[in-house]
Amino acid sequence: MSDSASPLSVDRFVARRPGAKESDSVPMRLAGQESAGFGPLAALVSDPEVTDVFVNGPGGLWTDRGGGLKREPALGLDEASIRELAVRLIALGGRHIDETTPCVDVRLHEGIRVHAVLPPISTNGTLLSLRLPRVAHVGLSDLESAGFFSEIPLARVTGLVARRENLLITGAGGSGKTTFLAALLSSASAADRIIAIEDVAELQVAHPHFVSLEARQANLEGAGQLGLERLVREALRMRPDRLVLGECRGAEIRELLAALNTGHDGGAGTLHANSLADVPARIEALGALAGMSPTAIARQTVSAIGRVLHLERGTDARRLVQLGRFELDARGRLRMVEITDA
Repeated sequence: MSDSASPLSVDRFVARRPGAKESDSVPMRLAGQESAGFGPLAALVSDPEVTDVFVNGPGGLWTDRGGGLKREPALGLDEASIRELAVRLIALGGRHIDETTPCVDVRLHEGIRVHAVLPPISTNGTLLSLRLPRVAHVGLSDLESAGFFSEIPLARVTGLVARRENLLITGAGGSGKTTFLAALLSSASAADRIIAIEDVAELQVAHPHFVSLEARQANLEGAGQLGLERLVREALRMRPDRLVLGECRGAEIRELLAALNTGHDGGAGTLHANSLADVPARIEALGALAGMSPTAIARQTVSAIGRVLHLERGTDARRLVQLGRFELDARGRLRMVEITDA
């Protein structure tokens, strides 16, 4: 099936709604002055249909417009020029990249996420990975129109939000976890105070009382770092009605589970996992980073997380495909049970 005939994906329908014509105008992501900082990538970054841009050293440029990766004409830049571009973009985000800190993540212009890796960590030359936000906020009704809830009805999800269940959204990279989480939070009561903690702020939440905290890299002297563990503790002092961890990827899971076990309901987070069955092992691995035994992390998780919502990225769109809940097995270890009934 050609791209023009394929169903609209979660990424693409915000640029051209169902029923809109190819000739209909769509808003640009960045103004000319803002896009100028991206140099030879400016046109791709400004394109509202592009969701990802990858520069694999001098030899490769790839983009994703919602239908999978496609190769683009080469930039015509040598390694020194690509490295200079990476250093400039990272500096625009208030961080630094060099031989001592060769892998850095930053946020630019309302949610553009830039990740850079320098040689010799990268054997292909300087690498750039850009995750681009959508030009409009995506709500649950928009996701439903795009077929996101074709397997799990939207009503089941809105019921979880209304009951203030603590939710864990799982899926592989690029499956739509951040988009889905933002849509869920946007549907929360306007009276709720939502505080999100992220390594690099990506969540775009259409909510009147949404507050975001972003981790900070150490300066050149090695001082001033503020990690996710510290930010979770700080957020608890800000009286959140819903506490959100953008992505669970390390020892900060200990603070998050502790918070969700002390009366902070309606919280949420995301976790990389290839399948619903893989989630318990991922949780145990993160617990080990926090110095927690498998039994301890299992008991904390079962008590803290009400439901797990697993996403998959198909050839045409992202979808919510499974619901699950945590239980303890006979050994007191964590296991996942898929929920198939209403």
